[in-house]
Amino acid sequence: MKKELIAAREPKSPISEQFRILRTNIQFMNTKNGLKSLLVTSTSPSEGKSWISSNLATTFAQAGKKVILVDCDMRKGRLFSIFGVSPVPGLSNYLSGINHNGEPSNNDIISYIKPTEVENLYLLPAGSVPPNPSELLVSEMMANTMKQLEKLCDIVIYDGTPTILVTDALIISRNVDTTLIVCAYKQTKMDELEKVKNNILNVGGKIAGVVINKMPIQQKEYYTSYYYGSNEKLSTNKKKARTNNSLNLEARARASVESNKLRTIDIDNKKTTEKIDTNISSTELLNQMNSYIEEQKKNLKNGDNE
Repeated sequence: MKKELIAAREPKSPISEQFRILRTNIQFMNTKNGLKSLLVTSTSPSEGKSWISSNLATTFAQAGKKVILVDCDMRKGRLFSIFGVSPVPGLSNYLSGINHNGEPSNNDIISYIKPTEVENLYLLPAGSVPPNPSELLVSEMMANTMKQLEKLCDIVIYDGTPTILVTDALIISRNVDTTLIVCAYKQTKMDELEKVKNNILNVGGKIAGVVINKMPIQQKEYYTSYYYGSNEKLSTNKKKARTNNSLNLEARARASVESNKLRTIDIDNKKTTEKIDTNISSTELLNQMNSYIEEQKKNLKNGDNE
């Protein structure tokens, strides 16, 4: 099993927990007949779209759902390498009617679906690179195939192409229940994200939301410290106590951000109260909170060096 499948390799990790939270949010979306199909796309290449779709599909399978993951990137599809299965035959071979060896392809879609090492998770690879991917996806055969796949499982997840470069993902977005847009921290341009959103809505697609990938590790530690604490090994009880106080500070500060108030905080048994204007925006409030936390951490660190 490849290292990209962190939800399967490390199911108790903080990142895996974030994928389960994402799965839960998607499951409770308001759809008429329940969520049966989901497209994962991005604005540009290298934003982690395939990584997101693979691990999200894994968490659905871990929840007991029968999942079919479809690689719709018939230009540079890579899901086969993540799951360690043969890339051909695949979706393009089924839609074109031509197998990877030039012979007529099987007309049974089930024969192209491959089991993976993850229980309940099946993969339909992209197949051979065709000369006309967009034409295959816009065909009536593709629309019928999507309906057929929904009958075979609980949910179908489509890994599409980057939307800024080609129209393949836009074609798929019209026929799925909803679309998830993946962007990268300090990489995705806001005007491109806005363009992708408008393009999907213009063709009649629906958007579930945006997933921000490649967040800095410090930011991840900040948001997971309340539940997972620190993995650092401490040599003395004094350092351990100070570290716990630092984590408690972050947890309480985070709760204060949510309520737009900062309550009394215990630091080494000394009560400290910080007042913040509750009429400012949530972004300004979070910035003030982060500055406060960093200041207190420095004080704790200086105390260790004394």
